[in-house]
Amino acid sequence: MRFLERERATLAKLLPDLDPALREIPLMELERPGSPGIRHFRAAKGPGLLVPECHRGRGATALDALRVQRAIGSRSPSLAVATTMHHFSMATLVGLGGLGEGPEWMLIEGVASTDRVIASGFAEGRSGAGILDPSMTATVTAEGIRINGVKRPCSLARSMDVLTASVLIPREDGRGDELAVALVPAESEGLSVSGFWSSAFLAGAESEQVTLTDVLVPPELLLRTATASGERLDELQTAGLVWFQVLMTGSYLGAASALVERVLLNDRIPEHERVRLFVETEAAAAAAEGVARRVDAGELDESALAQALYVRYGVQDALARIVPRAVELLGGLNFMTSDEVGHLAACANGLSLHPPSRSRMTGPLSAYLADRPLAVA
Repeated sequence: MRFLERERATLAKLLPDLDPALREIPLMELERPGSPGIRHFRAAKGPGLLVPECHRGRGATALDALRVQRAIGSRSPSLAVATTMHHFSMATLVGLGGLGEGPEWMLIEGVASTDRVIASGFAEGRSGAGILDPSMTATVTAEGIRINGVKRPCSLARSMDVLTASVLIPREDGRGDELAVALVPAESEGLSVSGFWSSAFLAGAESEQVTLTDVLVPPELLLRTATASGERLDELQTAGLVWFQVLMTGSYLGAASALVERVLLNDRIPEHERVRLFVETEAAAAAAEGVARRVDAGELDESALAQALYVRYGVQDALARIVPRAVELLGGLNFMTSDEVGHLAACANGLSLHPPSRSRMTGPLSAYLADRPLAVA
């Protein structure tokens, strides 16, 4: 069948072992706490997806990554959402590497070559905060910095090798403070993981609470930016938010596509209903691919972020039509005799829960349409 053909071909090209492994595992096993999905992602070299090939990664483009996330989401929404957070962290680190010739690339290459999984401790979940605005406090000591703070929910909390966190520290030249990104090994003394996610939906994403209590981060795991909060890193934060919208949109499109695929494979459902559902799903995917193509063209500016946001909200609206219709067409028997249909339907609605919410962005997008700068609320 042609549906999801490009997406699964892209996944097979970049991470050839992942889809066969996921196909062998029942959906609800992939979606439970302790899911084997993240283990298979690591084994398939998934952590290096966005790392350039010259740094021992897979060298995926944004369009590739969008299609990969949709393909993974069609097998396991939890795995797609969780790995989006890893890729978001990696895109930010790659962006930091682009700011200079420091140790960033050594760390990025180390992640790719050893298949390390990175959890995001950035502030992407806080209203009004840029992705690198500090959400944790740091104190400078002779051995490095000591970090205190909490991130919740934090996807990949139980499988992560490293946690990324933004902090504000004194500049080395003594002239004020600068932003830095700390890479905190999961085994660090003072780092603990506790339960937070009590819902059965997306439980396989390991979205728990991570607490840092006086955690020491040595200088070699601290990436300085030589930039004060609110200065040049605005460009990097914009790029990070664009990546976040693209990858998360692809992940939830994948969850909805799993339902649509079930409809398309059911010959008892009228042909016009199947084609209608197919057309609307692919139209939503094409809109998301348009944003990914802008990323690949190097357009990571305010205009690209605005498009990423309104495409994401448009996809939310499309999913709000597609998912209930797919459930209705599959019928009550499918819904009553298996948890899968209801689970996929609930998961596909999760896109609307990620920041920045449409309600908070109504004013900023209205101002942007009136030729004022775009602010993220």
